[in-house]
Amino acid sequence: MKNKSVKIGRNTLCPCGSGQKYKNCCRNKKLKISIREEYKKRYDIRLKTPEEIRGIRKCGDLLMSIMDRVETMIAPGLKTDDINTFVHEETLRAGAVPAPLNYRGFPKSVCVSINEVICHGIPGERILKDGDIVNVDITPILDGYYADASKTFFVGTPTPDGEKIVRIAARSLKRGIETVAPGATLGDIGHAIQSYAEGEGCSVVREFVGHGVGIDFHEQPQVLHFGSPGKGVSLVPGMVFTIEPMINLGKRDLHVLEDQWTAVTNDGKLSAQFEQTILVTEKGWESLTPYAL
Repeated sequence: MKNKSVKIGRNTLCPCGSGQKYKNCCRNKKLKISIREEYKKRYDIRLKTPEEIRGIRKCGDLLMSIMDRVETMIAPGLKTDDINTFVHEETLRAGAVPAPLNYRGFPKSVCVSINEVICHGIPGERILKDGDIVNVDITPILDGYYADASKTFFVGTPTPDGEKIVRIAARSLKRGIETVAPGATLGDIGHAIQSYAEGEGCSVVREFVGHGVGIDFHEQPQVLHFGSPGKGVSLVPGMVFTIEPMINLGKRDLHVLEDQWTAVTNDGKLSAQFEQTILVTEKGWESLTPYAL
């Protein structure tokens, strides 16, 4: 997107942050608003340039090539540290860097979360067993650009509970992505996810959210997976962020283990997550880490 005045829809929430529609606010003041400058100043959101988007997309292509090969590895008897070793070596072989390694003290190159683990599972000696579900969350840095995605896989033959929570988590992400378009809001995304997941008898984790990504690992905005339609920042072309709902089969309550990273459900029931890096385009959205949902 060029750094110049951009036409804003009359019914879009005004970028000035007033909470009013543009037609009732700055449009009447006959002001020329630079969306790029306004979003950076008011929300600390960096709208990405075409060159930056190309870099993030290239990183996303690498990420998904690694993820696809991880999927072929998933089987009973596999040690979670073997997943870490593979992701680490393949990332380096491609000339990239694994973003999680040493990030705020995280000791591994990938997050691997099994069954009741909601997120940030640390790979180690734990062995995958038949009937488990396992989430693999990968974030490489390629040529200075970040892409972020995760998928939850079945290990061997899934249980009925495993099938249910993985299906609902995947569809939750799909519902969230499908709301993305210029003029929609972050609250629309959260509402779409929450209303679907809770309607299926599951719960939505609130302590961990999606986030801007691309130039850094975690940028603004925060993307909540619950909320009210029409609320929050309006989406505009050039925004890049993750949507990554964590859906629990039981209650949403959680606690973090002594390692200060691993988040688990309080009731010990299953949790599943799917995540993609999403670009807001002129007409809708594009996944920069695409896979079928």
